[in-house]
Amino acid sequence: MNISQASSLTGLSAKSIRFYEDKGIITPPRRLNNGYRDYQESQLEQLKIVARARMVGFHLDECKALVELASDPCRTSYKVKETTKAKLAEVDKKLAELTLIRQQLVEWINECPGDNGPNCPIIDGLTGQ
Repeated sequence: MNISQASSLTGLSAKSIRFYEDKGIITPPRRLNNGYRDYQESQLEQLKIVARARMVGFHLDECKALVELASDPCRTSYKVKETTKAKLAEVDKKLAELTLIRQQLVEWINECPGDNGPNCPIIDGLTGQ
């Protein structure tokens, strides 16, 4: 199948598909005599893995590792689970950081009168006063 069909089936743009191929994240498809890419079921499965993994926050190198694990008949679910647990730990850390940022913003908003006067606790907080 051609790249537009692969795009339609995976939800990825043709540009993204070519990018993942160029970066070695998926197995390159064979080329037809006219130079067009011919995607097989294996590439579609790899692209689906990448699309879903990207949706939940996996970086490109992590996507590549997941694609490799998926195509490895000797893989262990332990390795896949550990990779996913590491991503969850990263997400939890980001959530904790975002929670602190949110708390600070809420505090500043609650302290600021938001009137026509020059006194602004938000500016004071940003300048460390």
